[in-house]
Amino acid sequence: MTQGLIASSGDEVVFGLGATGLSCARFLHRNGRRFVVIDTRDNPPELAVLQREMPEVPVFAGAIPDAVVEQGGAWVVSPGIALDHPVVTRALAAGAQVSGDIDLFMRAASAPVVGITGSNAKSTVTALLGVMAAEAGLNVGVGGNLGVPALDLLAAERELYVLELSSFQLERAGSLGLAVATVLNVSADHLDRHGSLQHYHQAKHRIFRGCAHAVVNRDDPLTLPLVGAETAVSSWRMKEPELHGFGLRVMDGQEMLCLGFDALLAVNELGMPGRHNVANVLAALALGHAAGLPMPAMLSAARSFGGLPHRCQLVAEHAGVRFVNDSKGTNVGATAAALRGFGEGAQVVLIAGGVGKGQDFRPLRQALQSTAKALILIGEAADEIARAVGDLLPVQRAQDMADAVRLASDCAASGDVVLLSPACASFDMFSGYPARGDAFAAAAKGLNRGGEA
Repeated sequence: MTQGLIASSGDEVVFGLGATGLSCARFLHRNGRRFVVIDTRDNPPELAVLQREMPEVPVFAGAIPDAVVEQGGAWVVSPGIALDHPVVTRALAAGAQVSGDIDLFMRAASAPVVGITGSNAKSTVTALLGVMAAEAGLNVGVGGNLGVPALDLLAAERELYVLELSSFQLERAGSLGLAVATVLNVSADHLDRHGSLQHYHQAKHRIFRGCAHAVVNRDDPLTLPLVGAETAVSSWRMKEPELHGFGLRVMDGQEMLCLGFDALLAVNELGMPGRHNVANVLAALALGHAAGLPMPAMLSAARSFGGLPHRCQLVAEHAGVRFVNDSKGTNVGATAAALRGFGEGAQVVLIAGGVGKGQDFRPLRQALQSTAKALILIGEAADEIARAVGDLLPVQRAQDMADAVRLASDCAASGDVVLLSPACASFDMFSGYPARGDAFAAAAKGLNRGGEA
């Protein structure tokens, strides 16, 4: 479908009409900018909304006229579109300047911005830091790659922004100039898009360009940035903290979250269970401290915050078996962290599989050896995962999620955990990880174990 007039010289181009592309169009429209919207899909997801809200904006969907691609100018390319897409490469050859929604956001935002990326846990840390800021009484906008697109958060009354940023957003961003920036951790992910761990790492580290304060995870050397002396650096780690950093100490027989030598909060007071969530709280505290949030408000939030849906979420319990939804665990690092969160010697039946994204699944071996008693596989990557780890434990293949939950339940005994943490994307079988998690929860709740409904 093609709609509208051919773009005239000087028009900006928004490429991609999903949620982010629509947010870019709304931003440009309310700022009186002249632009066109293009999408290679005949019926992109937000086409009807765009036509209703901005009927005068030219839209080219499906076949894109050469005149639009070859005009050069400023292009805002949605994160779901790779920079080596043929349309993008043709535009670049014609002299186009390519950026993303976060560049537009940073130029417009008048309040400090905290940017959070990483292979795992960025959604949890972003949400928790947002709760900490709200607890401190700030008008805070929380979103980006999580929930609300960044540009839709803009408001004059904002006092702080907390953004989750993906590697796809960062790879097209310029020097962002964030107030506080972090890479929480780095493990292989999205290699089908980035081509190598090195390129993926480079994309993540663009978050530090021009930042005022970098927060680093001392337990992961791949998070350490190359920044100049003008950039403040602070840290957290899952052991005794650095002098002015966050970490853990055992004091009077109790494990405590600490800032330097100062005890802050007992681990057993945290609202989220699991060792991986101790790390998430330490990261959020370090980020909030760098952003100037008051400690009492942050500690109150750490006590009350129970985590996000689809992130190590208890959804059912039958006959002593807990069913935990970690559908947001879409890469090997996330799944390994979820497994380790149950502790050494745990008896976990893991449901995994989906779209493998070019990952090596062998790094799962250590976590499986220490925690898992059985593995149920679904989706495209089932055979690949089985080849990587199938010699360690019993493996079964399931036809769908309901079948996977039944098989996992049959393997589990009282005291065990059935964990959905797929280490894969969901798009072979589901519309996204929330739909996958919902299917798991529904199947778990519908089980009949030992006469229970």
